[in-house]
Amino acid sequence: IFLTKLAEAVPAASIHRQAIRENQQQPLTTSLDRKRSFSVATDNPEEFLYEGEWEQADVMEETIQVKDGSDVQLDVLETRHGPVISEFSEGAGGDTVLSLRWTALDATAELDAILEMNQADDWESFEKGLEKFSAPAQNFVFAGKDGTIAYKANGRIPVYDDPDDALLPLRGWKAEDEWQSYIPFDELPTVINPDQGYVATANNKVVSEEYPYHISHNWAQPYRYTRIAEMLESDEAVTAADVQTMQMDVKNLQAEEFLPYLMENTKARGEVEKQALQIMEEWNLEDDRNFPQPLIFHHWMANIENELYQSSIPESIQSLFRGSAQTTDELLRKDRKGETSLWVEKAGGRSALITEAFNNTIQELEEEFGKDPSAWTWGSFHAVEFTHPLSSIGFLERFLNPGEPRAVSGSRVTVRAAGFKENGLVNHGASWRFVIDMTDPEVGYHVVGPGQSGHFRSDWYHDQLEPWVEGQYHVTRLNEQEGKVLTLRP
Repeated sequence: IFLTKLAEAVPAASIHRQAIRENQQQPLTTSLDRKRSFSVATDNPEEFLYEGEWEQADVMEETIQVKDGSDVQLDVLETRHGPVISEFSEGAGGDTVLSLRWTALDATAELDAILEMNQADDWESFEKGLEKFSAPAQNFVFAGKDGTIAYKANGRIPVYDDPDDALLPLRGWKAEDEWQSYIPFDELPTVINPDQGYVATANNKVVSEEYPYHISHNWAQPYRYTRIAEMLESDEAVTAADVQTMQMDVKNLQAEEFLPYLMENTKARGEVEKQALQIMEEWNLEDDRNFPQPLIFHHWMANIENELYQSSIPESIQSLFRGSAQTTDELLRKDRKGETSLWVEKAGGRSALITEAFNNTIQELEEEFGKDPSAWTWGSFHAVEFTHPLSSIGFLERFLNPGEPRAVSGSRVTVRAAGFKENGLVNHGASWRFVIDMTDPEVGYHVVGPGQSGHFRSDWYHDQLEPWVEGQYHVTRLNEQEGKVLTLRP
């Protein structure tokens, strides 16, 4: 039996607006120490209204120790809806304060769940262990030696009568805005031995519109899952070697969908732009580190987002707009179908939007990489480094970090996940890649970047960095022992 956790946490949180005992004319403070920041109307500013009654919040006194400085005292207030987070809201909420309720802040039993899953001998006992895994919600996949394969989106997920309630703060003083229940365990999205013969997940939307419960408004773009399904369905006999190849696949289905539409609506401004368009015509749609096309495409899409949102959404809010890529896809999809999009119209219309974004892209890349687009490469921008958290301490960097960033293929929309920051450094991907053939479950194929050991003097500290970048796997065999065996006797 083998378990792989493949997904990011599914959101299971809500923001509540809290009515606090205070002078309602006093503006919202940006400090949690409200005893000094608010002009209060009573002797206790730590009481919050709920169904007509005032409740006392829990006050936790935290001491933040500062090197070469004085300690900072911080009072953290926790209401029935979790800790107050108004200091992070930059004034949102008006004359109320904001608190965050999250299922992971409740007592849960994940350790028991993992122990039971590790001792399971079939899907039924494995799923039984999942009942104790509450937070954060995760995608779980399962394979057994008897041929059973299964999937479950598991965790404690609140039930909302109206899915839109999950988008905006709720009234903390009203019982009707409380979470009434959680999605029943037996009704969580589950697939067992599907007719298609495989189970796959890539943080994509896992339920149809007919599913009776709300899980999330924000799913990953569908391209990675679609490409996985495309490869699996193209060959009836899939070997462990085939799956390794699939995990390293860098075909960009977002480009396959939108590049013809972008090219049709772009007007080149100069010779460099014309040359870049010609290069894009020749692209095989792979986000290969040695190609110039992925560099152009991903910057182009980023600049389309800038043209759509930059003038309308404040910079402080844009950092919270995590679903911008999905939203942009939908806007372009809608425009391509001939449907009206107010966002596209506001950006000057289809041609102006796409052309301006393209010309800005080429200008930026020309300034950074030179005037010859054929000499540009994705890897000159898109690179990975595994930095130790303590390496920010200057003299430790030479010991803890493995050197300069390595150029790497892939992107956030390829099966070989390699999401990246604005500076091109990869900050999201598979820390562990693993393949196993359940007809021979004692043999596995792995790559753990950058290595197994956390000690910088170890030979295994970053010995798998290059294999991670190059897509090379290590073989492990449970039925073979090497070196000394440590036997513990009671």
